[in-house]
Amino acid sequence: MFFRKPSPTPPLDSLPCTAKSESFSRTKDHNNTNNPSTFITNNRLRFTLFSCLFLLSWILIIHFHFPTTTTQQKLATCDGSGSFYIYTLPPRFNLGLLEHCQNLNIYTNMCPHVANNGLGQPLTTSTTWHATHQFIAEMIIHARLENHPCRTWDPNNALLFYVPFYGGLHVSSMFREPNHTLRDSLAVDLVDFIQSQPYWKKRNGEDHFLALGRTAWDFMRTEGGPDFGANILLNLPLVRNMSVLTVERQPWKGKNQNGIPYPSYFHPTTVTEMVTWQKRMRELERPFLFSFVGGKRKGLEKAKVRDEIVRQCGESTRCELVQCGSGASKCHEPMVVLGVMMKSQFCLQAPGDSFTRRSTFDSVLAGCIPVFFSPHTAYTQYAWYLPEEKSSYSVYIDEKEAGVGEKKIEDVLMSISSEEVKRMREVVINLIPRLTYAHPNATSDVGFKDAVDVALQRLSHLVQAKIQSLEIKPQRFD
Repeated sequence: MFFRKPSPTPPLDSLPCTAKSESFSRTKDHNNTNNPSTFITNNRLRFTLFSCLFLLSWILIIHFHFPTTTTQQKLATCDGSGSFYIYTLPPRFNLGLLEHCQNLNIYTNMCPHVANNGLGQPLTTSTTWHATHQFIAEMIIHARLENHPCRTWDPNNALLFYVPFYGGLHVSSMFREPNHTLRDSLAVDLVDFIQSQPYWKKRNGEDHFLALGRTAWDFMRTEGGPDFGANILLNLPLVRNMSVLTVERQPWKGKNQNGIPYPSYFHPTTVTEMVTWQKRMRELERPFLFSFVGGKRKGLEKAKVRDEIVRQCGESTRCELVQCGSGASKCHEPMVVLGVMMKSQFCLQAPGDSFTRRSTFDSVLAGCIPVFFSPHTAYTQYAWYLPEEKSSYSVYIDEKEAGVGEKKIEDVLMSISSEEVKRMREVVINLIPRLTYAHPNATSDVGFKDAVDVALQRLSHLVQAKIQSLEIKPQRFD
């Protein structure tokens, strides 16, 4: 389901000189050896056979010394990561949820978004661009791992164990469920299923991992805490043994949580598509100094800075503002959003409903330098993906200073030299591959390490370090 079968090899009888030749009589006529017509016929036969042999020889030479495009494709190999095993879960934990896709989110019909292995609807005739939903990473990761060269079907050979639970899609369908027992039931059932497996007992789940397409906050409801629809998945003791990939980790209590990129709209299948896009981002004219795509957030303290951003951007001739809100909005039109960012040198990334934003990864894709107002929008989230030197690819303006107008955003950005802007943009453009989710149907080596490859490498190092520190000898499953 998650990958296309390769095109069938053309039958041999479609190659030149393999068609059935004319039938010749087996009866020898010794009296016709001096017959001119026989001589001509024999010469023609020899010439025809020689020509076919000559042509066939050249075909073989060309085939082996100058491979076709198909044979030139580099086969994908497991490079830099340990092998992983994928659990076969009962369908109710993943694919079975898609049968009721119209009910997977209380705010929108998810059926168009779960199509194409979670990539969503195509934006062009190409398979590279899709209207990908921001909370769908868990499906894309599952599809990528199904077709990944590091996958093993033998648990005895696995370093990692992947649990393909669509927890984000499920929790968003239960936000308004008042019965906590019912809201938590699928998460509890998942843990009961996993801990009963012999693979779990290998290292007590230390080598297991989950991928969630929503923020960690949606899985960390506590007794006595605010109830905004979350379940208790990440607070379950056994899940704390696992590694969790999530688009937003809890900065203070998410020790086993690791931030992964929100999916953007670009899903290349080859390195050529990637390099072509990067080249285009380098060559663009960017007439706007900065831009902001977003809206105000009423009643959210962490989003208060947005009010000041909208005001300052609206008053500046050097800023492009795309306001988001209820009703018709261009904020949900991928090419409009990317188009604004592609014309901007800096893209403002203010916290919203949570600390992180998909817009951060859209801006990187557009070659636009992100400007952050909270360290939790990126710096404490995506350590696996972003450079340690924060100023090499981003600008930080304290939200307290910007929020009360003590610092004028335009003045801060204008103070950065054009040489420094160019250098920062180059760093940003070089980050695009590792922050991108390659197309799940790519059957050959795409030629670059994407977001999934980076996560696998870091998970492998994490588990190997645990094994060395605990000196645990893995059990075999016979």
